[in-house]
Amino acid sequence: MSVQRQFETAFDSSGNDLWIFAYGSLMWRPGFDFAEQVPARLIGEHRALCVYSFDHRGTPERPGLVLGLDRGGACRGIAFRVAASRREATIAYLREREQTTHVYREVTRSVWLEDDARRRVSALAYVVDRGHVQYAGRLTLADQARYVRQGHGRSGHNRDYVLSTVRSIESQGFRDLKLHQLAELLYNDTPMPR
Repeated sequence: MSVQRQFETAFDSSGNDLWIFAYGSLMWRPGFDFAEQVPARLIGEHRALCVYSFDHRGTPERPGLVLGLDRGGACRGIAFRVAASRREATIAYLREREQTTHVYREVTRSVWLEDDARRRVSALAYVVDRGHVQYAGRLTLADQARYVRQGHGRSGHNRDYVLSTVRSIESQGFRDLKLHQLAELLYNDTPMPR
């Protein structure tokens, strides 16, 4: 049985609500109906600008740079609960949005909800495939800034993606040191043409 089919079986046959872990643009532009959103933490992977964007925020000729969950550490984000009746439509939407070039692996991860109950739930997450041609690995701050400044794809300017993610992180009451360092450089740039 394929990994994709195993995932579908695990999630689609349960009849329960679906949890989705958001760490990038899904935090500020989920694009799907949800019943609840809760600050959350995923242990074992961290948020990193480690994916060359050939579609949403760049092109193959002028790639941008977007976030992925990469090995090690932890990541704070948002867990969205989607009603069971919306599960299939939501997964289909996310696959169309997140899997345009298959740079992410669609996985389930244990996520700790940072609510009063401190619940642990199993959530859908998109983890970078380190073997994919779009995996950028660790780039210097200067290289990140260069890719972000040049990046523009069908979803807009790469700079806007980074700054919107930083604003969303701040609205949740925490900081991401590396993203905030990059944002400081980008805030000091002149506005990009629309």
